[in-house]
Amino acid sequence: MSRMSRSVLKAILLVLMRVLYRPVVEGVEHIPAEGPVILAGNHVTFIDSLFLSLVVDRQVYFIGKDEYVTGKGFKGRLMAWFFTTCGMIPVDRDGGHGGVAALMTGRRVLEEGRIFGIYPEGTRSPDGRLYRGRTGIARLALMTGAPVIPFAMIGTDKVQPGGTGMPRLAPVKVRFGTPLDFSRYEGMDRDRYVLRAVTDEVMSQVMHLGGQEYVDIYATKAKAA
Repeated sequence: MSRMSRSVLKAILLVLMRVLYRPVVEGVEHIPAEGPVILAGNHVTFIDSLFLSLVVDRQVYFIGKDEYVTGKGFKGRLMAWFFTTCGMIPVDRDGGHGGVAALMTGRRVLEEGRIFGIYPEGTRSPDGRLYRGRTGIARLALMTGAPVIPFAMIGTDKVQPGGTGMPRLAPVKVRFGTPLDFSRYEGMDRDRYVLRAVTDEVMSQVMHLGGQEYVDIYATKAKAA
């Protein structure tokens, strides 16, 4: 997608968002104006990525299911244009190598000096609580040396309860924390204890920013139960 189409779409959505939701944004000054950055936060509803993209001046790139951009007909092309313009990079996450593909895609984005947004829980929270983070976030940080800026989406679960249906009007706040530097673990991206420690530190900051109750199990396991 051209930069012009992204700029036009973002400008239109930004006006609508500000008029309808008037989101409160805190700590956005912590995001550097250039260079690789990992934005890591909670995930409570489908619309989280849209709000995050709109409150950050720089383009934020995300991993998304390839099914979002493979639809047929006019509706399918419109959805593909919308999601890719918003910064989504389609990846087949259901295959046996989905996790590796997502990790390598994130690494490429960061090595190009861009912003990569990630939800360490790996999926949307099934009940609004914050679940255990997966260590892909730690591997990305240690492989690339990019700083991690934690963030919390607050109120988006009221905008789109259950992650489906038409968005509703509700107060929204996006809160960014100070950058986390993990350079002290350079070269240790294969040490599982280090990866867990880094991931837990990120999730601790996300919990502090959003005030969610923390559950020390994976969200996928909670959904399965």
